[in-house]
Amino acid sequence: MSDVDFLEMLLGGVEVKWVEVGQLISPQRGRRLVKSQLEEAGSYAVYQNSMKPLGYYHESNTQAGACFVVVAGAAGEIGFSDAAFWAADDVYFFPESKAVNSKYLYHFLLTKRHEISSQVRRASIPRLSIAVVEKLEIPIPCPDNPKKSLEIQAEIARILDAFTELTAELTAELTAELTARKKQY
Repeated sequence: MSDVDFLEMLLGGVEVKWVEVGQLISPQRGRRLVKSQLEEAGSYAVYQNSMKPLGYYHESNTQAGACFVVVAGAAGEIGFSDAAFWAADDVYFFPESKAVNSKYLYHFLLTKRHEISSQVRRASIPRLSIAVVEKLEIPIPCPDNPKKSLEIQAEIARILDAFTELTAELTAELTAELTARKKQY
C-alpha cells in the first residue's frame, strides 16, 4: 500500500487539497550560538547540525511541539520535539500554525524523507535548501474548514504515533528475543 493510499484511507472520503508546505507555514531559521555560550546541562537542548543536542542553553527560541529540519551536517534529518529547544542556524523549525498540525507535518515529512535526502548537496559539509521542503505538497483535509481540518490532522498524527510506538516496542522485543536465542545456542 502506498503512502497516498494509506492517507486516503485515513481521511475517510473528506475533501483533500494538496498544498505546498511553504504556502501553509513559513519555516523559521534558527540563530547561531557559539560554543562558549553552550552548557553541558541546562534547560533547553540546542540542535545545530544533527539530531543529537550540541549542548544546552538557558533560553529557547522554538516552542514545544515543533517540527524541524536539519539543513547542514546531517542535512535532511527531520525531528520533532515535545519540549521547547534552541534551534541553531543550521536548523529550520515550523512555528505553530492555524493551517497545519505540527505532528501531522512531521509525519508527512517522514514519508518524504527519501525525496528530501536525495536533494542534499554532498560537499565537505552536506547542505539542504529549505526550498526543497517548502515545495513539497502536503494533503490538507477539509481545506475550507480549518477547525475540522486540524482535528482530522491531529487524529491522523495520533494514529501514526501509536503505530510508531508499537513498532518500537515490537523491534525491542524481537531484538531481545534474538539476543536470548543467540545466547541459548
